[in-house]
Amino acid sequence: MYKVVEKFVSINGEGRRAGQLAVFIRFKGCNLNCSYCDTRWANEKNANYASMTGKDIYNYIKETKVRNCTLTGGEPLLQDNIGELLRLLAQDKALRTEIETNGSIDLKPFADIENRPYFTMDYKQPSSGMEGQMCLSNFELLKENDTVKFVSGCREDLERAKEIIEKYNLTERCGVILSPVYGAIEPSHMVEFLIENNMNDVNIQLQLHKFIWDKDTRGV
Repeated sequence: MYKVVEKFVSINGEGRRAGQLAVFIRFKGCNLNCSYCDTRWANEKNANYASMTGKDIYNYIKETKVRNCTLTGGEPLLQDNIGELLRLLAQDKALRTEIETNGSIDLKPFADIENRPYFTMDYKQPSSGMEGQMCLSNFELLKENDTVKFVSGCREDLERAKEIIEKYNLTERCGVILSPVYGAIEPSHMVEFLIENNMNDVNIQLQLHKFIWDKDTRGV
């Protein structure tokens, strides 16, 4: 059984398919406590959730008739037997499943799943307070359809993102996104940073859902 705090259809607010319809499955719980977390409510011990089997989740996804599926949280990979769900979803090649993971969980147990979900993996930067929790070996497992996302709140974060991108040759390995901490840094400053440092093949991405709806709205 999986602990699901939300399930809904909206658009992808970020990631490689930003702006496209997606069905979201949000799981309860996280092992990190980032300074800017915008889903902290889903990580509380007393957060309400529905217990769903893998088949329940798959059936819900198929009923929506939406091809893009985003597994999010919290931290989805903390769910017991999450590999079984990933394998179940992978069997349906009509689905395009993405799993958002915080960068602290070892991806190796899931990397060899045939037709596996795309990883959208965070690298937590200094302002998050969680950089020391990152599992750096994950970088070696990423492929072309995967993405590393750097949520940046200050110049120090941008400098660290540049260092990590270059050290692990990420633009040659996978997609790379810089995303601003909402309200903490001007996106224009991020553009200027890219120009100053000639950072080709890096995408700046705003969280679309926070511009379409109120930033604290759930289920979008």
